[in-house]
Amino acid sequence: ETIRSTRSSTVLIATIHNSHNKAVPFFAFLCQIRTTMGQFFSTGSDAALKGSVKAMNKGEMFDVTIICTTDDYQASYWMNKLSQTVCASDESSGTYPIVLAVSEDWNGGSGAGNGLGTLYAFEKAAKLAQEKHGVDLKAALAKGEISASLYHTAGKGTRLAPLPAGENNNKPGVKLPFGLRGKDGKLQSLTVLESVVKQTGIYASSRKGRLSVFWGDQVFIPSAPFQYKSTHHIDILCTLLGDTAPTAEEWVAQGLDKYGVIACLETAVPGRLDAAQVEKVSHETATEMLGKLGTVRQVGPSLGSFSVSAAILAALTEEYATELAEKKAKFDTDPHFWMPLTLSEEDYIKLMEKKGTDVAISKAHHQRMSKMKASFELGDYGFFWAVHVWKDACWW
Repeated sequence: ETIRSTRSSTVLIATIHNSHNKAVPFFAFLCQIRTTMGQFFSTGSDAALKGSVKAMNKGEMFDVTIICTTDDYQASYWMNKLSQTVCASDESSGTYPIVLAVSEDWNGGSGAGNGLGTLYAFEKAAKLAQEKHGVDLKAALAKGEISASLYHTAGKGTRLAPLPAGENNNKPGVKLPFGLRGKDGKLQSLTVLESVVKQTGIYASSRKGRLSVFWGDQVFIPSAPFQYKSTHHIDILCTLLGDTAPTAEEWVAQGLDKYGVIACLETAVPGRLDAAQVEKVSHETATEMLGKLGTVRQVGPSLGSFSVSAAILAALTEEYATELAEKKAKFDTDPHFWMPLTLSEEDYIKLMEKKGTDVAISKAHHQRMSKMKASFELGDYGFFWAVHVWKDACWW
C-alpha cells in the first residue's frame, strides 16, 4: 500500500504479488527504478528526486559511521564489511572515515528503546574510537570537526520475512538486486544497510558537530534540498504537507490521526520558530494542544530519523547516566524524549495515558525532562525543529 501511494508507475509490479509479503514488491520496485530511471524521474519534483539519487551515487559519507547491532558477531561483521564498501577510505583520506559497530548488550529483555539505545551506542562507540583509532569522538563532535551517523539495525525483521532467514536473521544484511564493488574491486550484492548508509550520506556536509540517527532498514529519497544550515539542537525528518496548517478535513484525508506528527510553530517569542511532536491524535486535539505553544505554520508525518547537536547529546547522556549504567530501562525518542520536551505537562499526560502509562509516571517523567530543558543553554540555536524532505519524497 505504501508503494502504491508513492508512485503510480509501480502499481502494476506491486499488485502482482501477494499482500502478506511486502518485501517482494519492494525489491521489484528497486528493479524498476534501476531499469527505467530516465522515465521514472521526469519533471518538477521528479527532477529533484533524480538530483538526490545523483548526489547519493557520488559517495558522500559521514566522517564517523556507527552501527548499533544485536550482538558482537554482527558488530564485527558490519565494521569489517562497511569499511571495505560504502565507507571505504583511501591512503589520502587521513583519519576519517571510520566505522564503529557496537552491540546493544542490554540487561532488559525488551531492549533499551531507540532513545536510550542511541545514547548507549554512542557511548560505546566513543570508547571504541579511542581504543581502535586514538580518536576522541566526543571532543571532535563538540568542536564541530566531524559529522557522525548512527544506524539502528536490531530486530528480527518481521516485515521482511522470510528474507532475513537467508542471512541468519541479520536483517540489514538482506541483499538487494544491485551490484557494489568493494575496496578489493570485487563485485558483490548491495545490502539493505549499505543502501541506507549510501543514501543518508547526502546529509553529512550539513551536519558537522551533530549526531544523525537513522533506521537501518528505512530508505528515503528527498525531493527537497538536502543541504541546509542547522538552526536547532534537535531536528527531525518529516514530510510537511502544504504551506499552512491543515483543516479538519485535510487532517483526516492525509491520515495524520494515524501517525506521529511534527508541527512547526511560530512561538510567542518574536522571531523564534520551534516545533512540537504529537502522536495519533484528532485534528481537534492537536489544535488544542499545539495552540498553547504558538501559531501552527506547517504540519506533517515524522520519518523518525533525527539529528542532535553535541551539546544536547551530552545533556541527554548526563541526564540518563543512571539508566545507561544499569541497562534495564527502556525509553524511546518519541514518547520519552521529544514529546515531554515539546508538549505541556497536561497534554503529555493525556497522550501517555492513552498508551496505558500511569499518570504519576508520566507526570514525573515530564517534570524530569522539563528540568533538564530549563537548565540547558540554547545559545544561538533553537530547541526542536523539522527538516522537510518534501511531500513528494519517496520513502519505504
